[in-house]
Amino acid sequence: MAMSSWAKRLEIATNVAILCAVLLVAALAAKRLWEPSSTRSSGPSIGTKVSLQGIDWSKSSQNLVLALSTGCRFCSESADFYQRLVPSATSNGIRVLAVLPQPISDGRSYLEKLGIPLSDVVQSPLGAVDVSGTPTVLLVDRQGRIRKAWVGKLDPEHEQQVIAACNDQNHELAGPSPVTTQKGKTQ
Repeated sequence: MAMSSWAKRLEIATNVAILCAVLLVAALAAKRLWEPSSTRSSGPSIGTKVSLQGIDWSKSSQNLVLALSTGCRFCSESADFYQRLVPSATSNGIRVLAVLPQPISDGRSYLEKLGIPLSDVVQSPLGAVDVSGTPTVLLVDRQGRIRKAWVGKLDPEHEQQVIAACNDQNHELAGPSPVTTQKGKTQ
């Protein structure tokens, strides 16, 4: 009888340990799924030359690239910021374009639904602009080199950094700057 009691206790303890392990794995998977992409990605490499078919970077001393995806929750949550950013950048002579992996018609519909006043939409794999997660905002010079990058859903302080970079009247970028994420980390 004592042996049976120990066997039951061992079985219960094993089941509890297995259940705890499964819950831990599920919690880690859920956290990874719901965290902003910028905490998962190191971001674009500053100074990298990007190439998009049909885009002539030299037409503007600064080009602002919004790398988005129609299924990106953080892109949609950033719509208010992009609604302010696009007119601010274009009023300063900065060319603004959206790059999405989805077809152009889907990209335009998505931007229209979010109220983002942008007609320059390009369909391309995000890797073509050195982006592995969305949303990402890139400031690209006339040679097509990434000079500044912001990854993920940005907090108000980092949104202001993007707007300030667009308001800088010195459109010739002095040099590379680090990638900034929404958590304020500099890489």
